[in-house]
Amino acid sequence: MEQAFNSEFYSRLRTLRMSIALSNAAGMSGSRKSKAKGNSVEFSDFREYMLGDDIRRIDWNAYGRFDKLFIKLFMEEKEGLFHVILDASKSMDYGEKNKAVAAKRLAGALSYIVLENGDRLFLDIMKDGGMTSHRGMTGMQAFRKTIEILDNTPFDGGGDFLTSLKHGNFKQHGMSFFLSDGYADNMEEVFKYLRFCHQEVVFFHILSPEEIDPVYEGNIQMVDCETGADIRMNMSGSVIRNYKKLYEEFILHTESICKKHSVVYIPITSDASVDSLLYGSLSKLATNN
Repeated sequence: MEQAFNSEFYSRLRTLRMSIALSNAAGMSGSRKSKAKGNSVEFSDFREYMLGDDIRRIDWNAYGRFDKLFIKLFMEEKEGLFHVILDASKSMDYGEKNKAVAAKRLAGALSYIVLENGDRLFLDIMKDGGMTSHRGMTGMQAFRKTIEILDNTPFDGGGDFLTSLKHGNFKQHGMSFFLSDGYADNMEEVFKYLRFCHQEVVFFHILSPEEIDPVYEGNIQMVDCETGADIRMNMSGSVIRNYKKLYEEFILHTESICKKHSVVYIPITSDASVDSLLYGSLSKLATNN
């Protein structure tokens, strides 16, 4: 498999600057005050303590009342909460230009933007109905750890997204970037659940060129990489035409449920160049946001 985080990725990443503002996100409480207002230390709000927070900011009076740890937030310190949710099921490990490589690069770039912008990152890896959540990361010192986690993430097993998400930590308003090929029968339920958890959702739909426009000919044996089930097929012209019709219906259905639940839909092809991935795809995010 091609290396996801190569020299080209890092050289282009250093020039990437983008502010993902949450101040206009629907229902978002505690949006950060504009940096243009200066370095105010005016008290603003509380939020629940997370691992890595400065313990000097703990409000012990609140702890005595609620039996929970809270920290004080000041005007310039109110941070956005971002989840990068990565589908690490086996179906993502596919394509001559591998979907997993594109997903890792995109997850790395999104993590960089969140951390560089002074916000809090939750990196959530999903597979087999479970979730490995690396949560509460802040500051650029956490970027190396993020890349290490992504670089060492295997893509295997099944993709029960809804069950996986229910293992996540979505207790506060925030924004979730969902990176997947979308191969699940219950994607609408997935989006509904994230919206129920007060998440603004961006779906990066990652597919390989072979899935979009198959070039197979003759008799082939197809194997479901997640279940192991196989089927023999003759890839005749009529079969390919039927496949393309089903593919178009799949895309239209996905776009429709995204629109229905106010999810930003951004399609990605796994053969996209690093420039196209970082600037083309993420510029769409900036426009939508």
